[in-house]
Amino acid sequence: MIYRHHTPPPRAFTQFSHDLIRHPRLSSDAVRLLTWQLSLPDGARESLSRTAERARIGACAFTRAKRQLKEEGFVHERRLQGPGGHWITQQLVSNVPLSAAEAAKILAGMPVRVPDTSASPQLAPSTRVPAVGDPTPPPTGGHPRKDAGENTSHHPAEPERRPDPEPASEAAEAPEAARTLVAALPHLSPDLRRIPRGMHDELARLVSRWLAAGHTPTAVRTHILRSLPDDGTPVHRPGGLLRYLLRDVPHAPAAPAPGAATAPPAARHPGPTRPSSRLAGLRECEGDHVQATLFRPVAEETLCRACSRHSLPCP
Repeated sequence: MIYRHHTPPPRAFTQFSHDLIRHPRLSSDAVRLLTWQLSLPDGARESLSRTAERARIGACAFTRAKRQLKEEGFVHERRLQGPGGHWITQQLVSNVPLSAAEAAKILAGMPVRVPDTSASPQLAPSTRVPAVGDPTPPPTGGHPRKDAGENTSHHPAEPERRPDPEPASEAAEAPEAARTLVAALPHLSPDLRRIPRGMHDELARLVSRWLAAGHTPTAVRTHILRSLPDDGTPVHRPGGLLRYLLRDVPHAPAAPAPGAATAPPAARHPGPTRPSSRLAGLRECEGDHVQATLFRPVAEETLCRACSRHSLPCP
């Protein structure tokens, strides 16, 4: 419950319409600016900008408030040239909305007042006699005429400039095996189906570094599979992911010595990176596959279920 108590002011008050104070399209700054102007005595020449300064309305808020008042017809402006060539801006503030024709009729009957420049000497026209000749700008820029280096006898030796090395042909660095491996990567996982064709040469050069370091194509494919996200996160840029995975080449595992015991099949291709939780315990099938196929063994079997069931190469 809200109670309201009104005490009539004994003096210095202004009556406003409820429609003006409760206008739905005027902000609080616009209403304050308008009511302040309407409360000024007759003959006051205070501009809207000066009223905004006295009411502590910022520049941006004043611009919005003035635009709203002009759009609703409470403020009208016109710019004209008065006596002596001075340009004058006349502002009309009304307590009711006026059309452009109504405002122009009222402004036409107002006297044109020339701004007083006696209180502002900087606005008065200059009475100085101009100098003879055209104005000459001051000299700027350029270099000193005298070489400053001739004042010393110990000049620093100029560094020897070596010719830039000729760029090597990067396209010829990738062997055919690396290009074939990169071309088959989209079939390795659904996350790698959208590799840009323009990145195949760059990826082939990275794969060739792995092959030159002693890694097998199967080890490269296993490293890529282990590094793919295993939580269902989609890969939006598979080319950039492959560039990041193949950028650093680890040391290849040493080959077993002649006569040494052969490692179990599960550790045959451990891969150069840490195993992923999704691929932990998987083993690569030794059957005839188009690409590397991993399965989870129950005992020490080396073939996947499809190869063991049919005893034929998997499709």
